[in-house]
Amino acid sequence: MKKREFLKSASVLAAGAAFPQLMSCGNNTAETTQTTEAVHVGRTNWAGNYTYSTDNLVAPKTVEELQELIKSYKKAKGLGTMHCFNGIADSKFNQISTAALNKVISLDKENQTITVESGIKYGEFCEYLDKNGFALHNLASLPHISVAGACSTSTHGSGISNGSLATAAVALEIVNGKGELVTLTKEKNREEFLMAIVSLGALGIITKVTLKVQPTFKMKQVVYQNMPMAALEKDFEKIMASGYSVSLFTDWKNKNVSEVWIKVKSNDVKEFAPEFYGAKLATKNLHPIESADPVNCTDQMGVDGTWYERMPHFKMGFTPSSGKELQAEYFVNIKDAYQAFMAVEKLNEKVAPLLFITEIRTIAADDIPMSPFYKKTCMAIHFTWKQEVDAVMALLPEVEKALEPFGARPHWGKLFTLKPNVLQARIEKLNEFKALMLKHDPEGKFRNDFIDTNLFG
Repeated sequence: MKKREFLKSASVLAAGAAFPQLMSCGNNTAETTQTTEAVHVGRTNWAGNYTYSTDNLVAPKTVEELQELIKSYKKAKGLGTMHCFNGIADSKFNQISTAALNKVISLDKENQTITVESGIKYGEFCEYLDKNGFALHNLASLPHISVAGACSTSTHGSGISNGSLATAAVALEIVNGKGELVTLTKEKNREEFLMAIVSLGALGIITKVTLKVQPTFKMKQVVYQNMPMAALEKDFEKIMASGYSVSLFTDWKNKNVSEVWIKVKSNDVKEFAPEFYGAKLATKNLHPIESADPVNCTDQMGVDGTWYERMPHFKMGFTPSSGKELQAEYFVNIKDAYQAFMAVEKLNEKVAPLLFITEIRTIAADDIPMSPFYKKTCMAIHFTWKQEVDAVMALLPEVEKALEPFGARPHWGKLFTLKPNVLQARIEKLNEFKALMLKHDPEGKFRNDFIDTNLFG
C-alpha cells in the first residue's frame, strides 16, 4: 500500500505521542504563522506520517477574525498542535490554526477556575497556575498538546479516580458553523455543554475553555521493575489504585510487566516498599522503554516535585519533534480489565515485533456522551508502534477482534480500523450528537472525511 493511500483510507488518529525519544527532527512541519493570510507549504502532522490535504492554513489572532473567516468559508477545519495521525483535523479546503489564541484570560481564585484561550498548551500555563496556588487534576503523558485539542478528543492522563482532561472543563466558547459566538457552561447548559466538550471539532472551533482547578500540591513518583502478569488476575484494581496515577508498561514478552510507574501526592506516602506485587523498586531513573535514555522523563526515585513536574511522563521543558511511530489505544470497562489484557497477550508473538511499548492505564467514568469513558471507568491499552504502516494496519483488526467481546472503544486520537457501524453502535448518544451538529453547523462546514466516515458511514 502506498503511503498516501494509507493516509486517506485508514482511521488513524493521535492526540499525543507518548515516547519522544523515538522522534527525529525534520523540517517538513511548518510553524503556523501569526497571520490571517494563507501559508502554502507541504505540511505534515507531528509524526510525519500524514500530509494535510490543503495548503490553505490561517491563524487568526482574534475571535472576530475567526468569525469572519468561518463566515467566508464553505468548508473548514480547526487545527491544534498537529498531534493527530490522520484526518480528524484535515480539510481539503481550509484549515484554521488556533496557535495564535494561546493566552491565559483569567484566574478566578474564589471559584477555583482558570479561563484560557483554546490554542494554549498545558505546559504554557501550569507554572503560572502553580505559582498562584492551584493545580489541575490531571495531565497527559506529554504537556505539549493544546487544551481544546485534548478536550475535543477525550485525551486523558491516568488514575482510577481521575477523569479525562475534558472533565476539568466547566465552560467553553465556540464559533460555530454559522459564525456565531456561542458560550456553553456546565451550570447553565449542562446537557449541551457535555455533548460539546468532546466534539471532534465537528461543531465549530473552540476559542475559550474554563477549567476547574484545585489547591496546588507536591508529588513524587517511583518505578518498580518486572512484575509478573499473573499479579493482575486478582489484584488489578488494587494495583491501579495504589497511587494518584499508575501506569503499567509491557512489551508483551515473557508474561512480564517491565515497569510500574506510581505517582502519589507527597503527603500521602512517606516511604516506598522495596517490593510491589513481585516487582522490585528501581534504583535509577528509567524511561518507559528500559533501554532508552530517561533524560527527558520526569524525575523519579521518590523525589518531591510540583504536580506538573510529576503527572506527565515527560518534562515540560522538552519540546518534541517528529515522532517516527504510530499509536493505537482501546478502552474497556474496568470490570473486564484482566480478561481483555490477556486476550491481547495471546497475540504477543505478533504484537511484540512491531511494538516499542504498551502502556496500561485507568480513567474514571464521566458523563460526557462522546467520551469513551461515558458511564464507565475504563482500562486503557495503549500501543506505541514502530512506523511499519502495512504490518501495523494488518495486525490492528486482530487486536480489535480479540477485544470485541468487551465492546472496546478506540481513542478518538489514535489509530483504529473498526468498521463505522461497529463504532457507531458503541456510542450510546450518537444520534443526539448528530442533532447538535445540525444545530451548530447546519451546512456541514466542519464535516470532513473522518467525520463522514466514522459517524455517518
